[in-house]
Formats: sequence, structure tokens, C-alpha cells
Amino acid sequence: MEKFVIALGGSVILPEKIDIDFLKEFKDFLVGEMKKGKKFVLIIGGGKVCREYQKAASLISPVSNKDKDLLGIKVTRLNAELLKAVFGKYCHPVVLDERFKVRDFGKYSLIMGCGWEVGHSTDFDAVLSSVDFNIKTTIILGKPSYVYTSNPDEDKKAEPIERMNWKEYFKLVPSEWTPGFSSPVDITAAKLAEKENIEVIVAYGRDLDNFKSILEGKDFKGTLIA
Repeated sequence: MEKFVIALGGSVILPEKIDIDFLKEFKDFLVGEMKKGKKFVLIIGGGKVCREYQKAASLISPVSNKDKDLLGIKVTRLNAELLKAVFGKYCHPVVLDERFKVRDFGKYSLIMGCGWEVGHSTDFDAVLSSVDFNIKTTIILGKPSYVYTSNPDEDKKAEPIERMNWKEYFKLVPSEWTPGFSSPVDITAAKLAEKENIEVIVAYGRDLDNFKSILEGKDFKGTLIA
């Protein structure tokens, strides 16, 4: 039996609006893998919708980082409920919205999770789930295909990195958590992964063929941080 922890970025399922076609493809793919005996903890992020709520609140009133995080957590919960409904009978009926709320798969092949508490993104919850379920790798499926030497949206000379260690990663991202800040791996998750010896794979979330290669231990497009 193979078990995986996946952090699925909210922008993968809601790039602008809910992507029905992709969700159908994603469900079919994951159900196919579950029928082969694989089990998944799937932690759903907030993505662009989360950042829009945080920005809107900030433009109207002074909003604390705690309140911004709480907004984001609620968005991730809604996204998780959507995916839980989509996967139906395959999914554990309880959403993992706090640590140890779901301790095992039981008769199910899928556990759906969301944000838990303030101070970090769902990347952290995914890495912590890897620790709790004794799974040595966290797969982060989001917008970037790799970790890059710099922000590829701002620097045309940014180059993809296929493999790196955590010390190298820490040099590329801010040292403190900021609500809504987008990075390949949230800094709090990165620090936890280093501490707990969890390796992290960063890959583009909408490339299901590549996702399959990751699950099968084959060559893949993405970054391995260990």
C-alpha cells in the first residue's frame, strides 16, 4: 500500500473560477490511483480567491495578519468541502481541519484537509500531516513547475532547480511568514520539513501525467527539496 500527502493549491482548481473540466479529470485520475491501492491525504489551499478576500478586507479597514489568516482558512475549508463532495464515497466523511482530528484512513482511500490555524499556509498542514501519518514525502502541486533561482514572473533569467537542500531554499524566500504571500513552499512548512526530515516535491498542479510520474517514482518535471 502506498500513501501520499498532497498539498493542492487553490489556484489549481480555481484559476479564475471553478474549473469543472479539470476537476473531472483530477477526480478520474485520483480514483484510478486509489483503485490500484494508493491512499491520499489531500490538503486544499485557498489560492487566488483567498488573496482576493484578504486584499478586499485590507483596502477597507486595518486588518491584522491573524484576521487575514482566518479569512484564508475559511476559504480553504470551502475548497476542501467542494473536493470532499466531488470524491463522495472515496473520501473520509470528516474534514481534517485540525491536527489529529482524523488519525487513520479507516475504510477510505482519501482524507480531505484544509487550513488549520493562523501563522502559516496549507503547505505547513501538509508537511505536518506527513509527520503524523509517517509519510516521508510531501508533494506540493501548485502554480510553479519548479523552484526557480528567482521569481520567474519578474526575472526572465530565472532558472529552474531540479534538486536542492533546505539551506539553499531558505536563501530564496523571506524568513518570516506573511499571509497571502506566494512561494513554492511556505517558509514555516520548509522549516518543519527540514526539522522532521521530510522531503518536498514542488510541481505544476495541472499536469496529471507528471503527477502520475511522481507517484510511480519515475523521472518528473519539478523540484525535489531534501
